[in-house]
Order: sequence, then structure tokens, then C-alpha cells
Amino acid sequence: MHILLTGGTGLIGRALCRHWARQGHQLTVWSRTPLQVEVLCGTGVRGIGRLEELAEEPLDAVVNLAGAPIADRPWTRKRKTLLWASRITLTEQLLAWLASRGQKPKVLLSGSAVGWYGDGGERELDEDSTQVTDDFAAQLCGAWEETALRAEDLGIRVVLLRTGLVLARDGGFLKRLLPPFKLGLGGRLGSGRQWMSWIHISDQIALIDFLLQQEQARGPYNACAPTPVRNREFSQALGREVHRPAFMPAPAFVLRLALGELSELLLGGQRALPTRLQAEGFSFRFTHLDVALADLLGQPD
Repeated sequence: MHILLTGGTGLIGRALCRHWARQGHQLTVWSRTPLQVEVLCGTGVRGIGRLEELAEEPLDAVVNLAGAPIADRPWTRKRKTLLWASRITLTEQLLAWLASRGQKPKVLLSGSAVGWYGDGGERELDEDSTQVTDDFAAQLCGAWEETALRAEDLGIRVVLLRTGLVLARDGGFLKRLLPPFKLGLGGRLGSGRQWMSWIHISDQIALIDFLLQQEQARGPYNACAPTPVRNREFSQALGREVHRPAFMPAPAFVLRLALGELSELLLGGQRALPTRLQAEGFSFRFTHLDVALADLLGQPD
């Protein structure tokens, strides 16, 4: 299978490349730094700087995961513009190119996030749930999904991946949390009651591979473990795993002063459930947070 990836040099993209390369698939990554693709993604993975370089090479699937990190810095007007362009504008460019091709892939798997629902409070959220709030993250995910769905007009099956917090040893959310927690400076955010939908990187890779191969799969899927936890539970579990106390809370008013609108992403949450994935036969390897953290962090540095 020939698979084109955007966001291929990111945390999930790199892991996907390793996984699919072992299976013998042909992999092409569309990147702003194509010369680094083979170094980051593995020998034999092709990097391209322009989609036109593929010409009319047969293409079986497109996995669209590109997007600037949403929680790395405050949401200034300039940052919001970048977040929008890196997702929606890039997806529009991808679709225009696909429309110009004679041969088209069978499936487009496009990124999104559980942030699509907005701050869900105590509600359990499955794929049939509607948006709860209309904050910036929800608007961003909504526009990203709506843009990707236009590929259906080209006869391409579209799968939307509403991903939770991806836990991985070598990057992402967990890597940013580890330094303060290892110093004993970790703790809950705000009240700590907000729900966190999480997923182990191994399950994330497995479910993407699963959805790519299920010809009936289309529309949104919650890509998160079936056991979301509250922020305070997450903090306590991470503290236990690194053998440090986790009693240094970050008060809500401090987060709002420091991060502005971005703070609402941290102080709100989603109690999302992977209802469709489980109904269609996907089995999670990591369903409990303690087990997932032990797998990722249990080995000595």
C-alpha cells in the first residue's frame, strides 16, 4: 500500500512510519523539511516538499495529521492564525491537489481532537454527541473536520480521528509534564475535577492502522482509552510512577493570568468514550492509566 502522510515527522507520524515500514508499505511524507524525513521517520521513507512531486503515482491512502501544537504557547491572534493555517489551510491545499488527480486514494484519515466537543463537564461524550461549547479549540476542530469531509465529494472515504491526550515516552504531553513532576512540583490544574481523555501511543498507532483497513469505517471516531480520568487522578498516578508527591496545584486564576484563553483548554476537559471503535471490534491494549504509565516510564532513564 502506498500511503501519503502529512504531519509525518510529528510524534504520531514517526511512530506510524516505523509501524508501516515494518509491514512493507510504501510511505511518502509531505513536509516543509523533506530532507529530514528519512532521518526522523526511517530509512526508505520518502520526503517531498511539494505534492506535485508525486505526479500521478498510484496512491492508496492519505493520513492527514499536520498541525502546529495547540498547547505550546498562549493563543495570541498570530498563534491562532498559525494553528488555523497549519490545519485548515493545509487540508484545503491537500484536497485541491487530490481533486486535480486522475487516480485518487480510497481513504483519507484526517486528524481532529476530543476538543471538538468543547468543555464537556460531566457528560459522557460518544461520537453521536453534539458540541457542548463553542470555544476556539472546538471551532478549530470543527473547521478541520468540515474541510476534510469535502473529500467525500471526490469519492474518497473519510475517517475523522478525534484524538485524546497521547501518552508517549519520547514526546508530547507526557514529556512536558515529567520535569516538574520529577522535581516534586507537579499537581492538579485548577480544581482537578476536569476529565482527561488519554491514549497510549501504541493504541493510537494500532487504531489508525485498524481504521485504515476497515472498508466500512467512515466519519468520526473517538481515539482515546475507554477509561478517562479526572485531572487530579492523572496527577496522582503520574506522581506515583515517578515516586514523587503531586501536591503542588496550579490555581485556576494563575493559569488564566499566565496563559489567557489557552488556560480554558487546560481547565476544561472531555469525558470521551471510544464507542464506535469498540463496537467495530477494536481492542485496546492499555485501558488503565497506571498500566499505561508504567509501560512508558517504568524503565530507568
